[in-house]
Amino acid sequence: MQEQQKRGRFIVFEGIDGAGKTTQIELLTKKLTEDGRRVYRTAEPTESVSGGLLRDALSGVSKRTPCEMAALFVLDRIFHNTNPVNGIEKMLSDGVDVICDRYYYSSLAYQGSETDAKWVQDMNLSCPEIRRPDVCIFLDLTPEQSMERIGKGRVTVEIYENVDRLSRVRDRFYGVFEALGDTERICVVNAARSIDEIHRDIVNLVQDIL
Repeated sequence: MQEQQKRGRFIVFEGIDGAGKTTQIELLTKKLTEDGRRVYRTAEPTESVSGGLLRDALSGVSKRTPCEMAALFVLDRIFHNTNPVNGIEKMLSDGVDVICDRYYYSSLAYQGSETDAKWVQDMNLSCPEIRRPDVCIFLDLTPEQSMERIGKGRVTVEIYENVDRLSRVRDRFYGVFEALGDTERICVVNAARSIDEIHRDIVNLVQDIL
Protein backbone atom coordinates (compact mmCIF):
# COMPACT_ATOMS: atom_id res chain seq x y z
CA MET A 1 0.00 0.00 0.00
CA GLN A 2 1.36 3.42 -0.96
CA GLU A 3 2.54 5.45 1.98
CA GLN A 4 0.14 8.24 2.85
CA GLN A 5 1.39 11.62 1.64
CA LYS A 6 2.79 13.74 4.41
CA ARG A 7 0.88 16.94 5.08
CA GLY A 8 2.53 20.26 4.46
CA ARG A 9 3.40 22.67 7.23
CA PHE A 10 1.53 25.92 7.85
CA ILE A 11 3.88 28.83 8.64
CA VAL A 12 2.58 32.32 9.42
CA PHE A 13 4.61 35.55 9.48
CA GLU A 14 3.41 38.48 11.57
CA GLY A 15 4.80 41.86 12.59
CA ILE A 16 3.95 45.52 12.51
CA ASP A 17 4.38 47.24 9.16
CA GLY A 18 7.95 47.58 7.95
CA ALA A 19 9.22 44.57 9.90
CA GLY A 20 10.54 42.85 6.77
CA LYS A 21 8.02 40.04 6.35
CA THR A 22 8.14 40.10 2.53
CA THR A 23 11.93 39.76 2.42
CA GLN A 24 12.04 36.95 4.97
CA ILE A 25 9.17 35.06 3.33
CA GLU A 26 11.03 35.20 0.01
CA LEU A 27 14.23 33.90 1.61
CA LEU A 28 12.46 31.08 3.46
CA THR A 29 10.56 30.07 0.32
CA LYS A 30 13.85 29.86 -1.59
CA LYS A 31 15.51 27.83 1.17
CA LEU A 32 12.68 25.30 1.52
CA THR A 33 12.40 24.92 -2.26
CA GLU A 34 16.12 24.28 -2.52
CA ASP A 35 15.70 21.61 0.16
CA GLY A 36 13.20 19.82 -2.09
CA ARG A 37 9.98 20.92 -0.43
CA ARG A 38 6.98 22.29 -2.28
CA VAL A 39 5.98 25.74 -1.05
CA TYR A 40 2.93 27.94 -1.60
CA ARG A 41 3.11 31.62 -0.64
CA THR A 42 -0.06 33.44 0.27
CA ALA A 43 -1.21 36.51 2.18
CA GLU A 44 -4.14 38.20 3.83
CA PRO A 45 -6.22 39.96 2.68
CA THR A 46 -6.67 37.48 -0.16
CA GLU A 47 -7.54 38.22 -3.79
CA SER A 48 -11.21 37.37 -3.13
CA VAL A 49 -14.13 39.81 -3.15
CA SER A 50 -13.90 40.19 0.62
CA GLY A 51 -10.15 40.73 0.30
CA GLY A 52 -10.77 43.55 -2.17
CA LEU A 53 -13.17 45.22 0.26
CA LEU A 54 -10.52 44.98 2.97
CA ARG A 55 -7.78 46.47 0.78
CA ASP A 56 -10.04 49.39 -0.11
CA ALA A 57 -10.65 50.02 3.59
CA LEU A 58 -6.99 49.65 4.58
CA SER A 59 -5.92 52.14 1.91
CA GLY A 60 -8.58 54.62 2.99
CA VAL A 61 -10.64 54.37 -0.22
CA SER A 62 -13.69 53.28 1.76
CA LYS A 63 -14.65 53.75 5.39
CA ARG A 64 -15.32 50.72 7.59
CA THR A 65 -15.93 50.42 11.32
CA PRO A 66 -13.60 48.21 13.38
CA CYS A 67 -16.40 45.65 13.72
CA GLU A 68 -16.92 45.60 9.95
CA MET A 69 -13.19 45.14 9.45
CA ALA A 70 -13.02 42.28 11.95
CA ALA A 71 -16.00 40.50 10.38
CA LEU A 72 -14.66 40.97 6.85
CA PHE A 73 -11.32 39.50 7.87
CA VAL A 74 -13.05 36.43 9.31
CA LEU A 75 -15.05 36.01 6.09
CA ASP A 76 -11.89 36.36 4.01
CA ARG A 77 -10.00 33.97 6.29
CA ILE A 78 -12.65 31.26 5.97
CA PHE A 79 -12.42 31.55 2.18
CA HIS A 80 -8.63 31.48 2.45
CA ASN A 81 -8.80 28.16 4.30
CA THR A 82 -11.55 26.44 2.35
CA ASN A 83 -11.03 27.57 -1.26
CA PRO A 84 -10.96 24.21 -3.10
CA VAL A 85 -8.51 25.44 -5.75
CA ASN A 86 -5.63 26.86 -3.72
CA GLY A 87 -6.93 27.23 -0.18
CA ILE A 88 -4.75 26.57 2.85
CA GLU A 89 -6.39 23.21 3.63
CA LYS A 90 -6.14 22.04 0.01
CA MET A 91 -2.44 22.87 -0.19
CA LEU A 92 -1.56 21.28 3.15
CA SER A 93 -3.47 18.12 2.24
CA ASP A 94 -1.48 17.93 -1.01
CA GLY A 95 1.78 17.97 0.96
CA VAL A 96 2.62 21.60 0.17
CA ASP A 97 4.05 23.94 2.80
CA VAL A 98 2.00 27.12 3.12
CA ILE A 99 3.72 30.38 4.10
CA CYS A 100 1.22 33.11 4.91
CA ASP A 101 1.86 36.85 5.31
CA ARG A 102 -0.49 37.80 8.20
CA TYR A 103 -3.25 35.72 9.74
CA TYR A 104 -5.67 35.94 12.65
CA TYR A 105 -3.02 37.31 15.00
CA SER A 106 -3.26 40.56 13.02
CA SER A 107 -7.03 40.65 13.50
CA LEU A 108 -6.63 40.11 17.23
CA ALA A 109 -3.99 42.85 17.40
CA TYR A 110 -5.36 45.47 14.98
CA GLN A 111 -9.14 45.17 15.24
CA GLY A 112 -8.85 43.76 18.76
CA SER A 113 -7.30 47.05 19.85
CA GLU A 114 -10.22 49.06 18.44
CA THR A 115 -13.30 46.99 19.33
CA ASP A 116 -14.26 44.18 21.72
CA ALA A 117 -11.14 42.00 21.81
CA LYS A 118 -12.91 38.89 23.09
CA TRP A 119 -15.46 39.05 20.27
CA VAL A 120 -12.66 39.26 17.68
CA GLN A 121 -10.80 36.39 19.33
CA ASP A 122 -13.86 34.16 19.59
CA MET A 123 -14.80 34.69 15.92
CA ASN A 124 -11.37 33.53 14.81
CA LEU A 125 -10.34 30.87 17.31
CA SER A 126 -13.76 29.23 17.60
CA CYS A 127 -14.38 28.94 13.88
CA PRO A 128 -13.94 25.30 12.79
CA GLU A 129 -12.90 26.39 9.27
CA ILE A 130 -10.01 28.59 10.42
CA ARG A 131 -6.92 26.42 10.87
CA ARG A 132 -4.28 26.99 13.55
CA PRO A 133 -0.74 27.37 12.14
CA ASP A 134 2.15 25.04 12.93
CA VAL A 135 4.21 28.09 13.83
CA CYS A 136 3.78 31.85 13.92
CA ILE A 137 6.96 33.89 13.44
CA PHE A 138 6.64 37.44 14.75
CA LEU A 139 9.23 39.86 13.37
CA ASP A 140 9.61 42.46 16.09
CA LEU A 141 10.49 46.13 15.56
CA THR A 142 9.78 49.23 17.59
CA PRO A 143 7.17 51.59 16.08
CA GLU A 144 9.90 54.18 15.48
CA GLN A 145 12.01 51.68 13.53
CA SER A 146 8.90 50.66 11.60
CA MET A 147 8.03 54.22 10.57
CA GLU A 148 11.64 54.88 9.54
CA ARG A 149 11.55 51.87 7.19
CA ILE A 150 8.10 52.75 5.85
CA GLY A 151 9.24 56.31 5.15
CA LYS A 152 12.16 55.06 3.08
CA GLY A 153 10.25 52.49 1.07
CA ARG A 154 6.71 53.76 0.53
CA VAL A 155 5.00 56.58 -1.38
CA THR A 156 1.71 56.10 0.51
CA VAL A 157 0.89 54.71 3.95
CA GLU A 158 -2.04 52.67 5.23
CA ILE A 159 -4.48 53.76 7.94
CA TYR A 160 -2.60 51.93 10.71
CA GLU A 161 0.82 53.35 9.84
CA ASN A 162 1.63 55.97 12.47
CA VAL A 163 3.67 55.70 15.67
CA ASP A 164 0.75 55.90 18.11
CA ARG A 165 -1.31 53.22 16.38
CA LEU A 166 1.71 50.98 15.78
CA SER A 167 2.62 51.25 19.48
CA ARG A 168 -0.86 50.13 20.49
CA VAL A 169 -0.82 47.32 17.95
CA ARG A 170 2.63 46.06 18.99
CA ASP A 171 1.52 46.02 22.63
CA ARG A 172 -1.63 44.22 21.58
CA PHE A 173 0.36 41.57 19.69
CA TYR A 174 2.25 40.78 22.88
CA GLY A 175 -1.03 40.67 24.80
CA VAL A 176 -2.42 38.22 22.25
CA PHE A 177 0.65 35.99 22.48
CA GLU A 178 0.42 35.96 26.27
CA ALA A 179 -3.28 35.12 26.17
CA LEU A 180 -2.71 32.23 23.76
CA GLY A 181 -0.12 30.89 26.19
CA ASP A 182 1.06 27.36 25.43
CA THR A 183 -1.78 26.60 23.01
CA GLU A 184 0.22 27.75 19.97
CA ARG A 185 3.83 27.84 18.79
CA ILE A 186 4.73 31.54 18.57
CA CYS A 187 8.34 32.66 18.05
CA VAL A 188 9.45 36.28 18.40
CA VAL A 189 12.43 37.24 16.23
CA ASN A 190 14.39 40.48 16.59
CA ALA A 191 13.87 42.17 13.20
CA ALA A 192 16.23 45.09 13.85
CA ARG A 193 19.27 43.03 12.81
CA SER A 194 20.73 42.17 9.41
CA ILE A 195 18.63 40.27 6.88
CA ASP A 196 20.99 37.27 7.02
CA GLU A 197 20.92 37.05 10.82
CA ILE A 198 17.14 37.11 10.86
CA HIS A 199 16.95 34.51 8.10
CA ARG A 200 19.26 32.11 9.95
CA ASP A 201 17.08 32.31 13.06
CA ILE A 202 13.94 31.69 11.03
CA VAL A 203 15.42 28.64 9.28
CA ASN A 204 16.37 27.15 12.64
CA LEU A 205 12.86 27.71 13.98
CA VAL A 206 11.21 26.19 10.94
CA GLN A 207 13.46 23.11 10.98
CA ASP A 208 11.89 22.19 14.31
CA ILE A 209 8.44 21.67 12.73
CA LEU A 210 9.44 19.96 9.47
